[in-house]
Amino acid sequence: MEHYSGETGLLPAPPDALSIKPFSKHMADGRGRTYPMNPSDTTRVAEPRAGSASQMTTPAGTERVLIFDTTLRDGEQSPGASMNLAEKLEVARTLEALGVDIIEAGFPIASPDDFAAVKAVAEQSTRARICGLARALKGDIDRAAEAVKPAGSRARVHIFLATSAIHRQFKLNKVKEEILKQAREAVAYAKTLIDDIEFSPEDASRTEPEFLAEVVQAVIEAGARTVNIPDTVGYAYPNDYADLITYLRANVKNIDQAVISVHCHNDLGLAVANSLAAVRAGARQVECTINGIGERAGNCSLEEVVMAMRVRKDMFKNIVTGIESSHLYGASRLVQSITGLMVQRNKAVVGDNAFAHESGIHQHGMLKNPECYEIMTPASVGVPTTNLVLGKHSGRAALSKRLEGLGLAVTDADMGKLFDAFKTLADKKKEIYDGDLIALVEEVVRGRIVDAWVLDYLHTASASGEGAGSGAMATATVRIRKGEHLVTDAATGDGPVDAVVQAVNRICGYTGTVEDYRLRAVTKGGDAQGEVSIRVRLKAVGDTSGEGTVVGGKGLSTDIVHASALAYLDAVNRVAFQMGRLDYRTASA
Repeated sequence: MEHYSGETGLLPAPPDALSIKPFSKHMADGRGRTYPMNPSDTTRVAEPRAGSASQMTTPAGTERVLIFDTTLRDGEQSPGASMNLAEKLEVARTLEALGVDIIEAGFPIASPDDFAAVKAVAEQSTRARICGLARALKGDIDRAAEAVKPAGSRARVHIFLATSAIHRQFKLNKVKEEILKQAREAVAYAKTLIDDIEFSPEDASRTEPEFLAEVVQAVIEAGARTVNIPDTVGYAYPNDYADLITYLRANVKNIDQAVISVHCHNDLGLAVANSLAAVRAGARQVECTINGIGERAGNCSLEEVVMAMRVRKDMFKNIVTGIESSHLYGASRLVQSITGLMVQRNKAVVGDNAFAHESGIHQHGMLKNPECYEIMTPASVGVPTTNLVLGKHSGRAALSKRLEGLGLAVTDADMGKLFDAFKTLADKKKEIYDGDLIALVEEVVRGRIVDAWVLDYLHTASASGEGAGSGAMATATVRIRKGEHLVTDAATGDGPVDAVVQAVNRICGYTGTVEDYRLRAVTKGGDAQGEVSIRVRLKAVGDTSGEGTVVGGKGLSTDIVHASALAYLDAVNRVAFQMGRLDYRTASA
């Protein structure tokens, strides 16, 4: 990255039109092309460019916005989001693969564990700059510099000191002159240890602009190469925040010797909007976290700010980042899994519903041309595919498309009565699964009932606690109904779910491996229902051809193990249908 070589002139002169532009009559497609907004020319942002983010250089004629990820520091400060060392290293590896420029790995002075984690991330990293946070105190700075030292020339120390009137009076009990002196001396001292120093005037958005400019100028003179302007409490408004960045660029004499960074919190839901406004005003580093996790209401969401700049090229001309956007979904799921902080289903870019459509009108438009309702492709952020959810709002077009995907041929004459039966079922069930459609077609169209495997009884037992020992096994007794027949079997496993899977395999004649398992609560309270979604690789016992078939399954129950059994059996029934291994009887029987 060119600006790390010590060159000046990092930021362009303030443009004449820094204010927010009116909505453009043209949109950009993420490939640097601009096109009019009409049905014949619209193009979604598609799959990312070839080549890894770690090898990407800034193309001529463009300006790079650095992505400073603080998931491991500010993100981990979310209540309940603490990570152990192994988890932090896994997240750090993911962030490097994602292409972030700077990883803020922690607050080394906070605890021995935090110091060890920052040092381990610095030792592991191969491309990104590794940053340690420090207060404007000699002890903090020493500890941070020591922790990031293994990163060599890619080491950074990030110093912060509050500057707003409320912080000066109630938290620090210091006057402006004392703040200015402490900030200057802290940066100068850190510069003797580490070359790359970033300084943050905490609560900058509520600091008097004149004093803020004075502090920023002083720390740049002392050697800071990045000045971060944090909206610490999420109080800023996009226009005002952009005006503050513009003010600093106009009133700090040496501002061209440093990169302007922004760090926005989401207390009013404006973290991403404020960050984008600041970039348009000249900021060239955005501090953010995966899924927007962080203190209180969280931080600027990395995936949202990156894709906003990429999709809206008309608003961010010549702006690029080093992010490999096809890794965004995977990074989001990893952080969810490790922290236990689940994103809401309708979260932008990476939420379960971000590329899901249930409305019949929307589904019809999607089937005609996905660009009717999607401004980026699922693949561009790593989502496997668009999901047309079948429910009571779905129309004939979506139902027909799903039937086609399942290989179920239905004539136009039969579609009418099938669609009526589908709507009746949809009024009773929140979501219609593939197994439901198979049964509907067989009963309504072909006049016969599918004798699929149905869970009739389940009992599991497992030992836990110190006395159980590391080799303790769980057992499961399963009874499955198929038509008029009942079959019971039992099996053991590493846990109750594994034991259930083994028992079902024995009864149904399959060998299966669960490749993905997800659980989410769909209701609240002590009797909350949990939905288990699994992806399974299945093959019939004795089948030596290939590696099996990968299918999905879902189950819903107030008991997690019961929901898991239903989900696995759902997957087994899907494979059995595909292989023609299900039995049928007439609907009148």
